[in-house]
Amino acid sequence: MVPVPQTRPQAPPSLRRTPVQQRSAERLARILDACAELLDETGYEQLSTRAVASRAGVPIGSVYRFFGNKRAMVAALAHRNLDEYARRVSDRLAAAPLLDAYGAIDSVLDEFIAMKRTVPGFALVDFGVPATASGESAGGSAGGGDSDGGDDGEGSGGTSAGCLAEDPNRQVAERICALLATHLNRPSDDDLRRKVLVGVETADALVRLAFRTDPAGDPALIDETRHLLHAYLAHWLA
Repeated sequence: MVPVPQTRPQAPPSLRRTPVQQRSAERLARILDACAELLDETGYEQLSTRAVASRAGVPIGSVYRFFGNKRAMVAALAHRNLDEYARRVSDRLAAAPLLDAYGAIDSVLDEFIAMKRTVPGFALVDFGVPATASGESAGGSAGGGDSDGGDDGEGSGGTSAGCLAEDPNRQVAERICALLATHLNRPSDDDLRRKVLVGVETADALVRLAFRTDPAGDPALIDETRHLLHAYLAHWLA
């Protein structure tokens, strides 16, 4: 079995402070769990930090100790999703007895589909924050508050736009390239990174189409996505 390097996930750049104690880390996890649940129930536009605090069972001040606004909170959820996706793909690749290019591609796609179907909030926020709403900047919400009228005036600090402006598909492609290089023993050169980025962009668009067509993911469209990725990427991974 190929040894898999163990790396500790980095804190999301949108965090105001990184939890040090276990109790604080558990509180942050509850906040993000509540955020994910409410995204499924209300969507991004209606999401508010106050509602998240209530669902998580924490004071509103606890949310603002970690996040300047709801956009920063959702960015942290997307960051957590990417870490979880990379972990799942890595585990699946490591467990394959005879891994080849086709199996690697299937693992990458199948884990993405599985998370779309089962992980709370992932259908709306997978690895990136939804497009900026009217009146909302990337670094803070309109008027320096939140979608629920500022949550009693708290949270005006916001997050710098640079923390939330990263291209999520490019981040996904970089993580996938690193995993493929490890598990297929293939150098992650510029050609592979470009090919994987194109594959990620294409799969993202087609999977979104599959889930617009069928809430569970249209099987025929998912199969078409798989065939396309096999034809485009497999010989580069061999």
